[in-house]
Amino acid sequence: MRLLVIVGPTATGKTAVATRVAARLGGEVISGDSRQVYRGMDIGTGKDLSEYIVDGVEIPYHLIDIAPTGYKYNLYMFQRDFNAVYSDIVSRGKQPILCGGTGLYIEAVLGGYQLLEVPVNEALRKELENMDNERLKARLLGYPNYKPHNITDFANRRRLVRAIEIEDYYANNVAHGVDVPEIEPVIYGIDIPRDLRRERITARLDRRLDEGMVDEVRGLIAGGVKPEDLIYYGLEYKYVTQYVTGELEFAEMRRLLEISIHQFAKRQMTWFRGMERRGYKIEWIDGTSDVEERVNQILENFLKKSAETFGG
Repeated sequence: MRLLVIVGPTATGKTAVATRVAARLGGEVISGDSRQVYRGMDIGTGKDLSEYIVDGVEIPYHLIDIAPTGYKYNLYMFQRDFNAVYSDIVSRGKQPILCGGTGLYIEAVLGGYQLLEVPVNEALRKELENMDNERLKARLLGYPNYKPHNITDFANRRRLVRAIEIEDYYANNVAHGVDVPEIEPVIYGIDIPRDLRRERITARLDRRLDEGMVDEVRGLIAGGVKPEDLIYYGLEYKYVTQYVTGELEFAEMRRLLEISIHQFAKRQMTWFRGMERRGYKIEWIDGTSDVEERVNQILENFLKKSAETFGG
């Protein structure tokens, strides 16, 4: 069974399309978002769970709300969990639909990356303790197989140390017998003109602030989540936490957050264009068209490809 994949930058309406496609195919949606795995981080991550109800029918979804806030979910865990979910969906004869904007996670499962679970290395962390961030960056870039695919590696000291820990482990260990299913993806990308995307991002940010994103962060902190753990997740949770803790004024928080989300969307598109250069074929869909038009276009194309593969 082919895996139907829907990707694209933030604010392009991927979820609405994926759930409607799932409704028509009797499929189930697997989230390809690195932050929607966390419980309680709803508004800031844009889970939009109401969109998983289509014409009164609940669309099954996976890899959302599977980890507590404050936890450090990672690429290895995503691949492990995706493989289990994917195999289960296929075993029940249902159509799996992977939908999200975290390019690294999506490419890892499509490419069957051979990943290892990396334990904490206390000795290495002790060694890195007295290095400043510039020396840490230089050390990370010094690993021969390191690819600076994830800009968040450089976002703060904790991420830098963890990235070095991972690269050090991979340099000295080899993955053996990692069980990954054979996946034959059909990938659709949803994109809109940059100016319209910027408008949508700005409008969505204001809507999320009106819907209680600040209160969501306050509630997480009141519930015991450390502010530094929320800042670790970046974007909304970084800047809103800095506002809640008094580091930023509201207007400055909103300004910096808006800039960061625009930059994030640009990086997402850069990643997906990179996937095309690495050999992944992405059928691009016009995100300005009506949702049903997009759904019909994907369905027609996907069913045709499936018929070609399986002989009708």
